[in-house]
Amino acid sequence: MEQNNNEIEKNDGNEELSTFNSQLSTKNNIYPIFDRMLAREDKEDLLKQHSVMIWFTGLSGSGKSTIAIALERELHKRGLLCRILDGDNIRSGINNNLGFSEADRVENIRRIAEVSKLFIDSGIITIAAFISPNNDIREMAANIIGQDDFLEIYVSTPLAECEKRDVKGLYAKDTSTSIMEMKELPERLVIVGGGYIGLEFASMYASFGTKVTVLESYPQFISREDRDIADSVKETLEKKGISFILNAKVQEIKGNTVVYRNAENGETHVLDADAILLATGRRPNTRELRLEAAGVEVNERGAIIVDEFLKTTNPQIRAIGDVKGGLQFTYISLDDYRIIREDLFGKQQRTLNDRDPVSYSVFIDPPLSRIGMSEEEARKTGRNFKVNKLPVTAIPRAKTLGETDGLFKVIIDTDTNRILGCTLFGPESSEIINLVAFAMKTGQEYTFLRDFIFTHPSMSESLNDLMNI
Repeated sequence: MEQNNNEIEKNDGNEELSTFNSQLSTKNNIYPIFDRMLAREDKEDLLKQHSVMIWFTGLSGSGKSTIAIALERELHKRGLLCRILDGDNIRSGINNNLGFSEADRVENIRRIAEVSKLFIDSGIITIAAFISPNNDIREMAANIIGQDDFLEIYVSTPLAECEKRDVKGLYAKDTSTSIMEMKELPERLVIVGGGYIGLEFASMYASFGTKVTVLESYPQFISREDRDIADSVKETLEKKGISFILNAKVQEIKGNTVVYRNAENGETHVLDADAILLATGRRPNTRELRLEAAGVEVNERGAIIVDEFLKTTNPQIRAIGDVKGGLQFTYISLDDYRIIREDLFGKQQRTLNDRDPVSYSVFIDPPLSRIGMSEEEARKTGRNFKVNKLPVTAIPRAKTLGETDGLFKVIIDTDTNRILGCTLFGPESSEIINLVAFAMKTGQEYTFLRDFIFTHPSMSESLNDLMNI
């Protein structure tokens, strides 16, 4: 298969398509690239070689490139040649960020649409996402291409920067994206929001030597987790010098000063910082896509509603990645691709319904990982269950690593001996949790891990003791 891909790359026509994508964002050569594509005498033969064109136009987001590349690879395996036109590059040729005049933008849009029409006229299946907040792009593309020519549209957008909160000055501060572009290390960092993203940055910047203060509006720290786990996480992070202020309702941000109110006693406080990070949550960025015009419905948070095959309320349009809501992980977007792959090429047996349970890791130091139910969630189901806990200090490998903070915990269904949930707060938990996930997904009883022969000393052998219940 690798040889086949190399042969593809050596083909002159394919080189044309490859450079087409990589050079779109350069003002000096965007016109010549289009001109060469449109002027080729053999363009129809060239295009017929490419049975599928994957086009994510004007759209990006978590897992977008992962999905596109994986789908391209799958098509290559089946002898179908294809190319990806990256919407990020195309978008730079139609927006104003490269200094294009309005006339240039209109001309670029026309040429992009004309190239699209070549693929359609050549009888090529086009998987496209020509949805954009820019009405001129949509309307011009629709006029030149013809809306009925699209077989399927894949929607995958970046998340909005943060949840809208009634706070003055909120949008002027750093997000989890922009803070990674800082040139200097702040001495004092205030993080608004004590969720998992906020904790990851708190842990990271504290390790750099920054004095970190986390403002959490809720009365409980990481309320999704059991209190014994949450207490262990909080105690460990406080050892690193991180301060947590709960019940903190941020009222205003003035420059690098945060004004917040204590929800318990109503007192107002002022906190100075060198940098302020907003980690208040994110929501799908769908407001300006005019989805209602395409018959695509969203829920109250703006997430696109999908069925088990990721089809929206318009069956010709699918939503993949963060735009559909739910867990915001790249590996979830990758599994979205697998569902689409099986629906297009397989037996249509893989769906959203067989995904759970899904494990996750919070990359603080040490990491917090979990799969399935917490003890509190298990109690609400009315099941009969038992709980076991293992302090990380009791794990031999943790002692050799010199990292003994943390707590491991498992919930076992006493009627079926199946694992209902497992939370691991400790070193290398992001790896160990996958062993628990494997046992759960394959329907193993907890004794499978209790009696498994692990290497010694290793963190994974702690599962022998954790499951000894």
